[in-house]
Amino acid sequence: MSATPDPAGTPPVPAAPPAREVAVVAFAQSRHTRDSAEVSEAELLLPVLQDVLGQAGLRAGEIDFTCSGSSDYLAGRAFSFTMALDSVGAWPPIAESHVEMDGAWALYEAWVKLLTGDADTALVYAYGKSSSGEVRDVLTRQLDPYYVAPLWPDPVALAALQAQALIDAGATDEAALAGVAARSRADAAANPYAQLTGSVPHGPYAVRPLHTGDCPPVTDGAAAVILAAGDTARRLCDRPAWIRGMDHRTEAHGLGVRDLTDSPSARLAAERAGVFERPVDTAELHAPFTSQEVILRRALRLDDGVRINPSGGALAANPMMATGLLRIGEAAQRIRRGDSRRALAHATSGPCLQQNLVAVLEGDPR
Repeated sequence: MSATPDPAGTPPVPAAPPAREVAVVAFAQSRHTRDSAEVSEAELLLPVLQDVLGQAGLRAGEIDFTCSGSSDYLAGRAFSFTMALDSVGAWPPIAESHVEMDGAWALYEAWVKLLTGDADTALVYAYGKSSSGEVRDVLTRQLDPYYVAPLWPDPVALAALQAQALIDAGATDEAALAGVAARSRADAAANPYAQLTGSVPHGPYAVRPLHTGDCPPVTDGAAAVILAAGDTARRLCDRPAWIRGMDHRTEAHGLGVRDLTDSPSARLAAERAGVFERPVDTAELHAPFTSQEVILRRALRLDDGVRINPSGGALAANPMMATGLLRIGEAAQRIRRGDSRRALAHATSGPCLQQNLVAVLEGDPR
C-alpha cells in the first residue's frame, strides 16, 4: 500500500484505497394496483423478492446485507417493517437495516456499506400500501408540526401552490403540464407493471391549477434491487449497471423561505454525483406532479435530447416509499438492456421536492 510522506517526520498516513465499483445486478417490482387489500405487506413483497433473487442466482442466505424502506405512518402501526421481514425468511440470521424513507435512501445506505468493503452483495427493497388509509391526510404528518401541520395542507394543495408559482414565473402553463401527463402515460403503455397507461382524461381541477391528470395515482406496490461489488457483480450479471456517483441533499424545512420554482438541493446532489461531467441520455425522475418534472428538468439541466421517464414515472404508478427505488431500478434496466449508455435516477421525499437523491449509472463500454 502506498503512503503519503510527512515532511515533519511523523508516521506516514496510508493512502486511501481505490473506491470499489458497485452495480445494480437485478431489479424486480410488483404489478402496481390501486388496492391490494387481499394481501399483507409480506405477501406483496414475497414474489418480488423471489424474482430479484432468482435473476441474480442467489439465495437469501448468500446476501451479505439487507436494507429496506417503508413508513409506519402508511401501515398505521409501529415497527411495521419487522412484519415485512417475514418475506425475507426467518433463517438464516441476516445483517439488516431499515430507513423510514423511500427505498432509494435504503439503497444509498447499502451502497455505502458495499463501498466500505463490509459486504459484497446487498438486497434492497421497499413497499407501500397507500390504500390502507387516506394518503393525503397521512402525508400532512411530515410537515413542520408547529406552523404548517396544524393547517393540514395536503401534498396536492402544496404541489398546486408550487405549480402556480411556476406558472406565475412564466416557466410553464396548464397546457404544457397536460402534455407532461399525456407523454408519461403514453410511455407507460410499454410498461407491464404500470397502473395508469395510455389515454387518461386530464380531468377536472384537483386543486387549481393542477388537474387530476397532473397528480399521481394512489398505488400499492413494491420493488427490490440487488447490489454487488466489483468482480461479484460481473459474475452475477452480463451487463451490470454501475453506480458512478450518488448524493442526497435537502431544502430548508420552512416552505416560506424556499423558492418553490427551483430545486437547488437536487442540483447540488447532481453536481456531487457527477451528473454534469458528461451528458446523460436517460433520466428517471421521481416527479409525482407534472409541474415538478418541469422544475427538475431545469435544475438538472436536462434538455430535449434526454429521454425522460420512459417507464411512465410516478404519474403512471406511485407506490409510496418505493417510487424512488423504482426510478433507480428502471434506469438500471435500461443500462442492462443496452437502451442507455449513461442514465440519471432521481428520488424525492417530502412536500414540494423537500429531499432529493440523485444517482448516475453507466454500463461497461461496448
